[in-house]
Amino acid sequence: MSSHEFVRAGAGLGQGLGGMVVTAVGYRSEGIPPTLHRGLPSPYLTLIFSLEGPVVGGVTPEQARGPGASRTEIVVGGLHQQPAYIAQAGSEAGVQLAVHPLAARTLLGLPAGALTSELVTSGSEVLGKRAAEVRERLCEQRTWEDRFATLGTYLRERAAAGEDGAPVRNEVAEAWTWLARHRGAGTLTGLADHVALSPRRLTSVFRAETGLSPKQAARLMRFQHARNTVVRSVAVGRAPDLARVAAECGYFDHSHLVRDFRQYTGVSPTAWLAEECRNIQAGGQLYGEE
Repeated sequence: MSSHEFVRAGAGLGQGLGGMVVTAVGYRSEGIPPTLHRGLPSPYLTLIFSLEGPVVGGVTPEQARGPGASRTEIVVGGLHQQPAYIAQAGSEAGVQLAVHPLAARTLLGLPAGALTSELVTSGSEVLGKRAAEVRERLCEQRTWEDRFATLGTYLRERAAAGEDGAPVRNEVAEAWTWLARHRGAGTLTGLADHVALSPRRLTSVFRAETGLSPKQAARLMRFQHARNTVVRSVAVGRAPDLARVAAECGYFDHSHLVRDFRQYTGVSPTAWLAEECRNIQAGGQLYGEE
């Protein structure tokens, strides 16, 4: 018999981190047939500590299932415009965190823009030996509460050690806040005026910090809002009205929403929901601030 478990961390994990960790979810699946999961792009960095074997994935289904797949027990993922394909075995467990991209310098020791050359980066290479030791401890612990406490302590240690690093430019931080407040709506000209930079200069410094242009980040935020709206409907047993979701989330029309879904998931909204319905009903897939 198959089972899925998703447990969201309480406020204690992020205490003292000032919003650097947006969400943290413990997950466990057992007795499921081997399948291919789509890890979707989002406006947050992804940090995963696997509690079983390595996370196996790739940029295409063929790579994820073949000899060229990436295999790492600690995953760091930057901001991307395409799904990551994960080859899931019969059972898996881990803790997945959504990390604010402007916290990358403090928590990871490098800007988010440095993570975009690869879809997935080995967390041990980025975070060092201490992260591997923390993962071993997480594997030994038996409750999600203890695991979240361990991760919270570890992240606060990294934050304290990274406080003296190079700060994020004020214009980039304010631009991100403006985009998040508008949920991806608004124009580049309006954003550039708000932070008192030319559109070209803003795009340059924003991309250097995050790996994305402001327009790309805005599209991800809008998609995130739409995705979470759809997920909330399914979670309460209600079929989502995609035309209404499109209108509420700032898309031109239903077709515009479908095009973005196809870019970020590789399939239509209906096909993605069919794949993820069981995870959603078990409490998964709601990701980020909402």
